Amino acid sequence: MPKGLGVEEQVFGGEHHSGRVARPLWTAIKRGLLGRCPHCGEGKLFYAFTKSVDKCSVCGEELHHHRADDLPAYLVIVIVGHIVVGAFMGVEATSTLTLWQHALIWVPLTFGLAVALLQPVKGAVIGLQWALYMHGFGGEKDELEPHSQA
Repeated sequence: MPKGLGVEEQVFGGEHHSGRVARPLWTAIKRGLLGRCPHCGEGKLFYAFTKSVDKCSVCGEELHHHRADDLPAYLVIVIVGHIVVGAFMGVEATSTLTLWQHALIWVPLTFGLAVALLQPVKGAVIGLQWALYMHGFGGEKDELEPHSQA
């Protein structure tokens, strides 16, 4: 876009506009998936199944202010739903299993996948928030936006 016209090219994403150093998004997400600190990749991200540490034991990065909330659970539901429903439809189209056989296959698979994916997905969400300076990871306090009385 020509800069002589006074029009600035608008670029979305990253931190070039705020003056802060851009953090590696995919690296942070990958480290979170592996249960490691999104900053250094060495310290543990969780001290219990889905309870994150307040601070990295290796680099000291504060992690207590993340706001993963319900997003990891929603993402796990979407992922597991696509896997199980797709696999169920494939098996149903190619075999003649009884209702009980289906139940014995798909119910444990659904629960197992949900439990197995919950911690890695939550770690990935924390890594995403850290990389994008969200919810206190940028050094400023989260504040609620005032609503207009229209």
